[in-house]
Formats: sequence, C-alpha cells, structure tokens
Amino acid sequence: MFGINLNHLNILIITTYISVKIFTINNKRLRVPRLFCCFCRAPKPPIVEVVSWRQSLKKLLESKTGQLAFREFLKTEYSEENILFWLACEEYKTITSNTEMAEAAKRIYREFVQVDAPRQINIDCETRREITNGVSQPTLSCFDKAQRVIYKLMKKDCYPRFLKSKIYQALLEPSEAS
Repeated sequence: MFGINLNHLNILIITTYISVKIFTINNKRLRVPRLFCCFCRAPKPPIVEVVSWRQSLKKLLESKTGQLAFREFLKTEYSEENILFWLACEEYKTITSNTEMAEAAKRIYREFVQVDAPRQINIDCETRREITNGVSQPTLSCFDKAQRVIYKLMKKDCYPRFLKSKIYQALLEPSEAS
C-alpha cells in the first residue's frame, strides 16, 4: 500500500521531534521550531549539516531534518503545499505496483493538482491539463513536469527567503548543550 497519507503528510515527523520557541518581533509572535531527534532527544542537527543546506535546495531536501525545517518555514509563508507536493512526487516515484500507482496518482491529483484542490499548487494550465488527461492511466513520470515547476519555484522564491529566515538562523545558533 502507498505509504503517505496525503491528508496529513506527516511522514517526516516520525523521525524528528519538534519543540517550538516563540519569539516576539515587531509585536508579532513567531514560532521557530527547535528540532530534536525523537530517539535520543539530541539538540538540533549538527551545525555542519545546517550550514550545508546553504549550498543548494537539493542539499536541503536531501536531509530529512532540512525538509522538516523548510516545511515549517513554508507554513509561515502559506505555501506548504509546494514541499508536500514535491515529497509526494518523490514517494510516488518509488511505487512498483500499477494498482498502487493508480491510487496514489488519483490522491496526488485530488490533493494538489485539480482546480480548487485543498492544497492546490501553482502550475500553468497546460501542465495541469496534461496531468488531468494522464491521471486515468498514470506513469511514474506523470507528475515530473509539475514537480520541476514547483522545484524551480521553491528554488528561486522560497529557498533564498528560508536561508534568511528566523527558522534557519535559529538552527545555526550553537545548541544550549554546547
């Protein structure tokens, strides 16, 4: 069975425990996640790992903790659907059963692609139409074009802001245990 519940998409929370630190900036409360491993409760990821996320969005998304931190940031920008769609596509590409692929394609389509979807992604009409036409007989690559569009959007728009964000900056701070 396909392993992601697209209604909640909490697959990353399994490996990471989140604590939230509240900051007040300009009379606004800002939630900054503080990350801990759920198994050993060790403070946030090593600084070396966090610093490596500056190299590229690809490097950030290769890290489960990086994905989680970026997702928390995207929530503050009301664009969490971008990383959720990207992660769903990555998971989708691992499916080997045609039955599971068809079910997963329909779920991804309903959640992210169709007009007025609960987490509708920002893609052009042509790409949306191609997916709509192909979702009845999906292939492993049926979401590739849309995933590339969303990746480029995150890379050019969200990722640079993430690197300047309080969330990322908090992860760069030395841990209290150090």
